[in-house]
Order: sequence, then structure tokens, then C-alpha cells
Amino acid sequence: MALISKIRKNSWLLVALIALGLIGFIITLTGPDGRDVLSQLTQSNPNSLGEINGREISNIDFNRTEQLLYGSSGGDVYARRNSLWNYFVEEAIVLDEAEELGLGVSKTELLDLEFGPNPSNIIRQRFADPATRQLNREQLNNIKKSIEDGSFTDPNMRAYWAHQETEITKERLQAKIGALVSKAIYIPTWMAEMGYQEQNQPIDIAYVKIPFDEIDNSEVSLSDEDFESYLKENPGRYKQDEETRKLEYTVFNVQATAADSAELKKRIADLIPDFQSAENDSAFVERNYGSISATFSTKEEVSPTVADTVFKLAVGTVYGPYVDVNAYQAVKVLDRRMIADSADTRHILLSATTPEEFAAAKRKLDSLENLLLSGASFDSLAIQFSQDPGSASNGGKYEAVTPNQFVPEYNDVLFVTGQIGKRYPVRTSYGWHLVEVLSRSANQTERVQLAFISEAIVPSEETQNALYDQVLQFVGQNQDIESFRKAVSDDPALEIEVSPSFKKNDFTVGSLGTGQASRDMIRWAFEAKVGAVSPEIYIYQDQVNFYNNKYVVAALKSVQKPGLPSVDNIRDEIEPQVLNKKKGEIIKGKVQGTSLPSIASSFKTQVDTAANVSFSAAFIPELGNEPQVIGKAYAMEQGQISKPIVGNAGVYVVELMKKPLVGAATNIQQIRQSMAIQLRNQIANQVVQAMKKNVEIEDNRFRFY
Repeated sequence: MALISKIRKNSWLLVALIALGLIGFIITLTGPDGRDVLSQLTQSNPNSLGEINGREISNIDFNRTEQLLYGSSGGDVYARRNSLWNYFVEEAIVLDEAEELGLGVSKTELLDLEFGPNPSNIIRQRFADPATRQLNREQLNNIKKSIEDGSFTDPNMRAYWAHQETEITKERLQAKIGALVSKAIYIPTWMAEMGYQEQNQPIDIAYVKIPFDEIDNSEVSLSDEDFESYLKENPGRYKQDEETRKLEYTVFNVQATAADSAELKKRIADLIPDFQSAENDSAFVERNYGSISATFSTKEEVSPTVADTVFKLAVGTVYGPYVDVNAYQAVKVLDRRMIADSADTRHILLSATTPEEFAAAKRKLDSLENLLLSGASFDSLAIQFSQDPGSASNGGKYEAVTPNQFVPEYNDVLFVTGQIGKRYPVRTSYGWHLVEVLSRSANQTERVQLAFISEAIVPSEETQNALYDQVLQFVGQNQDIESFRKAVSDDPALEIEVSPSFKKNDFTVGSLGTGQASRDMIRWAFEAKVGAVSPEIYIYQDQVNFYNNKYVVAALKSVQKPGLPSVDNIRDEIEPQVLNKKKGEIIKGKVQGTSLPSIASSFKTQVDTAANVSFSAAFIPELGNEPQVIGKAYAMEQGQISKPIVGNAGVYVVELMKKPLVGAATNIQQIRQSMAIQLRNQIANQVVQAMKKNVEIEDNRFRFY
């Protein structure tokens, strides 16, 4: 009882101990992304992809929009996600800024931007006729009608149109903000006068260039102080806003073995008898994943590997197997003809993209043919109806067309099947054409049409699996960066590559490029400690034949916190610049005298000149990109010779040969307007980027992708 009484009297101590224990427990636990448990428990929304000034971007909304815009289309998924993220960020910034400024887009204005006489650029780009590149007003009017009469019921199209309206609204608000900034631009008189001087005072210079190669690399020793000094002098180039990391990695290339190659060659050889006797070449080729040339080819257009052979073979003959472009192939000569080197033609094009449009175009084309049979002028009908901007105004005519210049269907009629003076309806990817062959040149060249079957020389699944097992063993034996480096150096088939610095949401790793494996590697790097070797083997696929062509083992080389990077983390990247800076100082110390010819003679170089050099020119043909040299020259007086100047490509000594006197500007207002226009033209691209710098952005994409 006495013990219980003491505990009751000192209960505050017990509560304090329990509280300390709980706090210690929470602090010692961290989540897989490095955040402590408390922050994970208090996170407001686990589906938050990010926040821009408190405006949340939901991962669910982001994924829904991505699916809506891209569906299952190909391409780089990470690049498009990055583009979509940038859109969401910019939209949030623009909406917030517009709200602060009292700007908006009314429903009437939005409808005008969608369907009015001067629609948004988004509408112009997405609803352009593929043939004419002009706005397809008919298609747009049909969409407007379906919205108004309630037949716009496709849920995917409704969702797509709703998102498009947000894009148009963002574009319009951004333009209004840009207009406000643009109107605020003012060029003071002193700036206009300076601009006038820069534009109207071209100078002539003579100079001696002493390239950095004058000093051998072995003559220069670089210290950490040299690197640190260079970084301090150029902080804007290298300062980082986000943490970055670097990887060392080695690539195990998966290659076909001799057994793999022999098996693939046998597959082609076994098909040749059936290829030779096939009555339906198209069906045989399609069944065996081959290809047929859509056009006839000259000897020069056929692969040099078989060109001499196929032009000696009889029609219907197969040759192979042979190796070409890393594949075993067999080729069959389907046809051989003497074909004109050029032809004249005319046509009427009725553009179409959908089945309905093709059907309507064909009906209209039949009507035009009936008019021609009734005596109508082809030229007049082409001018009035053809949707080919390249020929309509010329009566639909093209002259001196060479074989294969046009799409295959048109080309076939023009050079192979069509008769001179006759008209033919031809369907192509552009729509329906009414084609007439006007003439063909007398000069003819022998051409062949070929069919191919092939097997890419790729490693078998067994070969891929065998190498994977070897790489797995490599990882098991080398679990830290030092043993990893030694194992790679001991194997002449391997080498270490170092990735450029990357951020946590990046998706590209050096020469490996983009893709899921690169993204997985970056995610691991931001969870690992320096010196760790990833337990995962990163697998890359050949993007043509879809086999595992690379196995990559990675180790975390370095971590760089925001701010100026440390010398150790950036040494390799800036060493050439630091080396040149040090060489420049050495060369400056060797320059003696003030006579350009004597300086040139002592360094076994020559005196060069550059005339009519403008202060604002970024690149001088004789000189290159040397702003330091131009800046120093403009500050000199005529006849003056400079001290040695360390430039981008060497050390320069400059003599100012001519610097004309420029009178006071008499058209200040015009100069002011011209300079203001130049600045205003840059606003559209820069205003949102400038606003980004003053916005708090929380980017959580790395938790999801």
C-alpha cells in the first residue's frame, strides 16, 4: 500500500515518463520515404500530388486527366506526366494571380474563344484540317450544334471538352496578365539613348588569340581552392534550388550467342521453300511478320547488301538467308519494270479523316467526275473544290514529279497502273483524289518491287536469363560502392558510368535515357545512403524487338543539398572551365609587350581582325562567342591596346581600330517603342516562369511515380 501511495503522490512523474517514451518511439520511427510517423499521420490528404500556394493537386484528378488526354497512347509516359504537372502548376499560379487582380473569363467570352470568328490557339491547333492546316470550321460547328441540341452525350468527349475549356481559360487569363505586364513596360530616355549607341556604333578591332591549348594539361595543377574560387565567381550557373544526387552504374549488355544466331538463321532458311512457292505473297509475308515494298525501287534505293543480287534474279525468285541491319533476311523479287524518271499530273483532293468524311468525299468526287464528263473544265473544278493548297490555284497540276515523291497509292497510278489521259479515283490517307496522268518522261530506269521476311538477331530467353543470374551473383558479392568499383575494374567487359545530377522527380539517368527502370533507379537513389549498391537489377528493353537488352547495377555516388555544390560533387563537370581559367592566368603572365605583331610572333599565331562588330551581337563570325572581349573593346578608346583578356576559347589582346563618333539620337520615341516591343514579345514565355519563383510549390510526385 505504501508503494501505491508513493506512486499516487508522484503521478506527474509517471505521466512524464510515459510521454517521453511515446515521443521517443515516434521520433525513432520513420516512414519508407524518410518522413517521421507523426508527419505521415498528420498529412491532410494521402492522395495529394502537390500543392501550389495551398491549392491542392489531387493524384486522382491528375491520373484521370492523364487518361483522358493520352489514354493508352505510346510515347514517354514520364515526359508527358512532367508536361501535365507543369500545366497544373501553371494553371494554379495563373488562377490565383487572376483572382488577386480581379481578372476572369466570362461564359460568353469562353464560347467566343471556342466557336467565335477568332478562336483560341488551342482550338486552331486541335481542329485544323490535316491537309490544309486551316481551321476545320465544319467540324467545329458540328460540335457546337451537338452541345446546343443535347446530343453531345459521349462521356469521354464531354470530359475532354470540359478539360479543354480549363486550358482555354488558363491561356486567356495568362494572356490578360501578360498584357498588364506589357502595358507597364517603360523605356527611360537614358536606356533608349544607350540602345541607340549600341545599335549605331559598330567597331573594328584587331586581335591576337592565344588558345588555351598553348599550355599542356600536364603543366597545370588544380587545387580545391581553384574549384571553390570558380564556384564563388559563378554562383548563378551552379546554385541549385533542390537536392540532387548522382549514381555510378555499370551496364551488362545482353547479346545473342552463336547458338542463338544459328537458330534464327535456321528459321529463315526453313521458310524459304514456302516463300518461293507462295501464291499469295501478301498473305505469306503478313503471316510471317515480313514486309512488302509499297513502291518500286532503283538499285541505289535497295540495301547494298543485296542490291547487285536482286537485280540479277528472275521475278519470283527468293534469295537468302543473309545478314542485313542485324537481322537474318530473305528477299523475293515480286516484279521488275522500266519506270519513267518523271511525270506530269493533276488532281482534285477532297480531304477526309473519318469514315463519314471519306464516304461524303467519294460521293462528291463522283459528282465532279460527272461534271467533267459533261464538259466542265478540270482547271476550274480544281481551283473551286480541291483542298490541296500546293496545286489548287494551278488547276491541280504538278509537273516533273519523280517516282515515290507522292504517297504510294497516288504514285502507283501515276507511274505503274495509270494510262496517260485517263482519270482515276484514288483513296489515300489525305482523302479522295481524282487523278489524271498527263505525261511521262521518255527516260526510264529499271526498278524492282521486293518482299522480305526477317528474324532480328536477338538473344534468346535462355541467354537473357543466364546473364541475369550472373548479374544477380555480381550484386550479391558487391554490396558497397568500393567493392562494386573493384569488381567492375577487374572485368574488362564492364566500365563505370557516372550519371549527371538528378532531382527526386526526374526520370532520366545519363545515357540510359528515360523509362520505368530509370525512374525506379532515381526513386531508390533518394531512399539510399551514399555508398550503397542497389539490391535491384534494373532491366532495360530494346524498343524495337522488346527483349531485355541491358541489366544495370547502380550505386549511390553522392548527395548534394540545395545551394552551391561541393567541389567533390561537381569536380568532373567544371574541371574543363577551371583548367582553362588557370591556363588563362598562366598565358596572361607570359604575354609581353603591347605590339600585336610581336605578341602574335612570340606565340606563333597571327593578328586577326573583326569589322562592324555590334555591342549586342551574341556571336561574331571571326571571333566566336566572346562577350568579355567585346565588352572590353567597347570600353576602350580608338587606337588603344588592351591588357590580356581571358575569354571562352583563349586569351585575347585587342586593339581598337575604329570607333566612330555617334551623334545624339533624334528619334528617341521611336527607339523607345522598338525596345519596348522587343521586351513585350518575351513576356508571354517569361511571365509565368517569373511568378513561379515567388510561389510555394510542394511537389509530392515522387511518392506516386
